[in-house]
Amino acid sequence: MFTSFIHKKRRLTPPVLIATSFMITILIGTVLLKLPFATTAPITWTNALFTATSATTVTGLSVFDIASTLTLFGEIVLLALIQIGGVGLMAFAVALLMLLKRRVGMKNRMFLQESFSQQSLGGTVKFLKNILGFVFITEGIAFILLSLLWVPEFGWKHGLYYSLFHVISAFNNAGFSLFPENLIGFAGDLPVTLILSSLFIIGGLGFTVVMDVVTKRSRKQWSLHTKIMLAGTLTINLIATVLLFALEYHNMKTIGSMPIGDKVLTSYFQAVTPRTAGFNMVHVGDMEDSSLLLTLLLMFIGGGSASTASGIKLTTFIVIVVATLAYFRGMTEPHLFKRTVKSEIIFRSLAIAAVSSMLVFTAFFMLTITESFPFLPLLMETVSAFGTVGLSAGITGDLSPVGEWIICAVMFLGRIGPLTLFFLLIRPKKESFKYSYDRVHTG
Repeated sequence: MFTSFIHKKRRLTPPVLIATSFMITILIGTVLLKLPFATTAPITWTNALFTATSATTVTGLSVFDIASTLTLFGEIVLLALIQIGGVGLMAFAVALLMLLKRRVGMKNRMFLQESFSQQSLGGTVKFLKNILGFVFITEGIAFILLSLLWVPEFGWKHGLYYSLFHVISAFNNAGFSLFPENLIGFAGDLPVTLILSSLFIIGGLGFTVVMDVVTKRSRKQWSLHTKIMLAGTLTINLIATVLLFALEYHNMKTIGSMPIGDKVLTSYFQAVTPRTAGFNMVHVGDMEDSSLLLTLLLMFIGGGSASTASGIKLTTFIVIVVATLAYFRGMTEPHLFKRTVKSEIIFRSLAIAAVSSMLVFTAFFMLTITESFPFLPLLMETVSAFGTVGLSAGITGDLSPVGEWIICAVMFLGRIGPLTLFFLLIRPKKESFKYSYDRVHTG
């Protein structure tokens, strides 16, 4: 039996390891949050599981107020889950091996290659060192900057702690906040807006992109992926900011009563946060339906591959759009930045979008049966869970236990990614033959 177990263990693939590592982290977090000294009042096992899942998948949805329900121990557990969930448990495990000066085996190198979307096994350990260094340096700088703002306002004890908590939450795109109304109290605050938004934008770009920009001296040396992510992020953030500014301009419940400068700043923040950050500077439920629909699209698209973000990923969305435009132009192959996009990437992107859409539809359909909330808030909860965003129209705390379990499953599947789910369920095989072609009428 032991020999059989070892044999099965050796056959574990990177996708299985990714899913297992997240599941183990969630279970440990659930047990820790259920401890009597982790909360100010007893919580159910379902609530503990929901919170641990939300933190590990860096979502930010919560069924209770974090600051008033969790003790200092509980909040530290939450922070640890967010940091581990953002970078990955296995990545930290490999880092521990390196600290102990133990050899990093082939299986661990393959996992790193899968987790951070590396082209080859060579240099994966060095890449992990650079990532961890970048993470802690970036969080350290942001912590100092935010402390300079919040220590004078909240005092040394609370100012330092609030800064640390929100920096880790922002960089890892978690969206958890210690303030009862999230960041609504800081709407129009330029330094806070820029510091926190910069963190979750950088975190959402992806470690591959960050390392490409940091290590390559010339833009010509950047990979196609990096160019797409940077150009795409700038474009989609700009368009979303302009649209939200126009849509919410006269909405007195959101930005309508703000000075013009605060309107622009708050619109910018609400435009970039749906790409899986989850913070909010206005009450999401008070936004116009058109703004909520735009937010839904942004949440579904998400951030970059190998990042702290989820969703179908921005590159996936752009490849589908470019391939569609190429088809209408009569082109056989789409081009981006003077590079040809392979057909296998197009098929992969279509598969990701299709599986993700089916996942969201199935979960949303189940929630319409178990819950009694209006259509749009319920859809937003579902897409927010899939994109591990954390934005809600205010119904999270009123979900039924069954609804919480459904959202937990969506958060987990959204974080590990639709293709990881696919490889867990189906073993791809190469065909040794081909059938004859025939015509299928579409459109």
